Amino acid sequence: MKRSVGQILGRTGIRIPLILWTIAVLYPIFWMFLGSFKSNAEIYRNPWGLPETLNWQNFANAWSNYNIDTSVFNSLIVTVVGSLLTLVLAIPTAYAIERINFKGSKLLFTLYVSAMMIPMVLGWIPLFFLLADLNLLDNIYGLAIVYAVSQLPFTIFVLTSFMSTIPKSLEEAAAIDGLSPYGVLWKVITPLTMSGIITVTIMNAIQFWNEYFMALIFLQSSDNYTMALAIDYISSEAQYTNAWGTLFASLVIAIVPVIILYAIFQRRISQGMTEGAIKG
Repeated sequence: MKRSVGQILGRTGIRIPLILWTIAVLYPIFWMFLGSFKSNAEIYRNPWGLPETLNWQNFANAWSNYNIDTSVFNSLIVTVVGSLLTLVLAIPTAYAIERINFKGSKLLFTLYVSAMMIPMVLGWIPLFFLLADLNLLDNIYGLAIVYAVSQLPFTIFVLTSFMSTIPKSLEEAAAIDGLSPYGVLWKVITPLTMSGIITVTIMNAIQFWNEYFMALIFLQSSDNYTMALAIDYISSEAQYTNAWGTLFASLVIAIVPVIILYAIFQRRISQGMTEGAIKG
């Protein structure tokens, strides 16, 4: 009886802070969803209450008057192109480092891992001038390239841990059957590391979708704004036009895809990160 009481108290002591932390995190999001359906008068009169009616006009204003539709499209392009480019560069690199014994492979892997420790802010000014020289400044595809390169060290680090556990006998058997090294990579290794590939792809996509500072530096015209920049613009406008409902609506538009993506693949992300940690 004493042991069971102690266990109950111990679990309660652990769960109460977690419950309080969950409420602290979720309530602002819930308040944002409520605010997106309120008029400005309701927001000022009763900021913490439920909306009297569902005001969908906030979403229409955000979508058309503040060009959220264009920003969503730009963010989608940057996210998709950046994620695919990261995989195209990271998968062969991880395979070469892990499987091909060449001089300097360990040093190269160490450099990639060390690059994870370097703050990206240190490269913003050189990247700005580099993109300007390549005529990729204020270009969403140039931004996608920067995003892909910035996530290469993390992606390679994760994928090498998955590839290290694949038996080499499978590659040897595939080579005997006539597959080239590229065929072995794409037809044998890649399917077997799909769990890790899905994990890093989702994590990179969420990072690209939410990124703000590099987009602020490398994008200049409003037609190329991503969601983060569009929301920042609406936020500055809301101070003078009282477009708080529109601001909340734009935040909902930005956060819903991330929530849906994470909800769908949450189990795969947790499984992939656990397997990667164990295998690494």
